[in-house]
Amino acid sequence: MAVFAFSVAPLGAGESVTDSVAEAVRIVRESGLPNRTTAMFTEIEGEWDEVMPVVQRATEAVAAGGHRVSLVLKADIRPGRTGQLDQKVARVEERLAGRPAVHDDGSPAE
Repeated sequence: MAVFAFSVAPLGAGESVTDSVAEAVRIVRESGLPNRTTAMFTEIEGEWDEVMPVVQRATEAVAAGGHRVSLVLKADIRPGRTGQLDQKVARVEERLAGRPAVHDDGSPAE
């Protein structure tokens, strides 16, 4: 399982890329995989062979306007772990609150 963060945008499409990015995010959301969109990236969690086709479809949707496309992709690949889209953030929040971070099963987090 892995958490992937990606950003895809058309180049040379003018000042606003909102419509193209919205189409890419729609594709991610319709995938059914856990996901979250922030101001800079869309995060999606799943197996490599589940996520890559979604990223490809999102990229192709942005490219449909005939624009050159920029794609930035980052992955945290951690076999055997699920729910990391939320748990990674929860562990940091626990530390910020002054409490030791723990996994869902109560074991100490790294």
